[in-house]
Amino acid sequence: MASVEGSRSFAELINDTLSPVSDFVSSIIFYSVRINGVDLPIVVVWLIAAAAFLTIALRMVNLRGFRHALSLVAKGKDDHSGDGEISHFEALSSALSGTVGLGNIASVPVAIALGGPGAIIWMILAGFFGMTAKFAECALAVKYRKVKPDGSTIGGPMYYIEAVFARLGLKTIGKAFAIFFAVMTMGASISVFQVNQAHAQFANVTGHSIPIIFGVIMAGMVGIVIIGGIRKIARVTSILVPFMGVIYVGAALIIIVFNVGELPNAVSEIFRSAFGLEAAGGGIIGALINGVQRATYSSEAGVGSAAIAHSAVRTNEPMTEGYVALLEPFIDTVVVCTITALVIIVTGVHEPHLYAPKSEIVGIEITSAAFASMFAWYPYVLLISVLLFAFSTLVTWAHYGSQAAAYLFGATRRVEVAFKITLCTLLSTGAAIQLSSVIDFIDSMLFGMAIPNIIALYFLLPELRGDMKAYELKVGIK
Repeated sequence: MASVEGSRSFAELINDTLSPVSDFVSSIIFYSVRINGVDLPIVVVWLIAAAAFLTIALRMVNLRGFRHALSLVAKGKDDHSGDGEISHFEALSSALSGTVGLGNIASVPVAIALGGPGAIIWMILAGFFGMTAKFAECALAVKYRKVKPDGSTIGGPMYYIEAVFARLGLKTIGKAFAIFFAVMTMGASISVFQVNQAHAQFANVTGHSIPIIFGVIMAGMVGIVIIGGIRKIARVTSILVPFMGVIYVGAALIIIVFNVGELPNAVSEIFRSAFGLEAAGGGIIGALINGVQRATYSSEAGVGSAAIAHSAVRTNEPMTEGYVALLEPFIDTVVVCTITALVIIVTGVHEPHLYAPKSEIVGIEITSAAFASMFAWYPYVLLISVLLFAFSTLVTWAHYGSQAAAYLFGATRRVEVAFKITLCTLLSTGAAIQLSSVIDFIDSMLFGMAIPNIIALYFLLPELRGDMKAYELKVGIK
């Protein structure tokens, strides 16, 4: 009993420390206007507007380039040439491991609880436009990356942010924006959400709550992998991502098939909620805001995070990685999030949680209940998926934070090790933190990254369009 009380006291200490930081950053980044009783953060408009504008400006490259993207991913390692450390498939797997995960399993029920089932429509739409945002930021990240003498790479939006402003004669502003991006990236890499929700499913399935022990074990396993750098991370994620995808999606599809009779009602409920036919939760505005916010956390399109993983690809043609990257939001948000939502809605487990106060929301517990409604042992299958998802996401985000630290403090072994030790120490506390505090903190960091990243994308758009046209002419994309 004493250990449980100690854990609770420790959890309260962490929450008391995290909440003021989260509230301060959120108040700046999430400046909002109130519409129909729901707060609309300006940064949400900023993200979805940029993704939609880029989609039009780049002539629907998310559709035109889809087939070419698949052909690039199918290439073997021997078909790659140029600088870089990993293949197209490994880059895609590494980036997907940072997005396909608990953002899908836990964020989808959060979106449904806050904005109603209709939030899923807006998640899918945000994911569709987000494909183009991923194309833009990942192509540019490869173009502006740095290759070190030993052949290893260091890259990410901070480099093209700094470069484009310097070109405009605004070197000081560019440096400030790049530093801001890197700081936000380091903050977001403290991805305690993954540890928190993995422990929630562990406690739900086993009946044992061991937040500190669980956090230490997860952090220790992450530490073992990330010491090897992007090449080791890519090897691990290229195995884990397909494996965990088959486990999770396969189990979800079985539940949907067994509840196929409820599918028409589920689709009807989604559309009624999406277009404001239900006033609860803010109607169409509530569904849209929560759908786009959770889609951003799930796919991170426009945020610039995945560009860090893709910048390590082995290629002499930066545009190739843009096409590969557009597959991420499609897999992550359009496919996996939709499947998760359908499982939750056809089983009806979301109904008691609809429009609950934000302080009372739960995430993965809803998804777990949906799986358990079909077969009592399904939560164990979900637990395996959750642990794999959480682990792969933590590993990838550790690399993102490490690259940001290298930009800020120098790409030395000393900086890398110091950052990774500090990160693993912080991650070990993740299971002891309240979910609402975790969501606010991570959202603040992610959306903060999007501000300088999208400004740079706007300035670099003419250059990107020229590069895209030249490449498409060469390979025959119409």
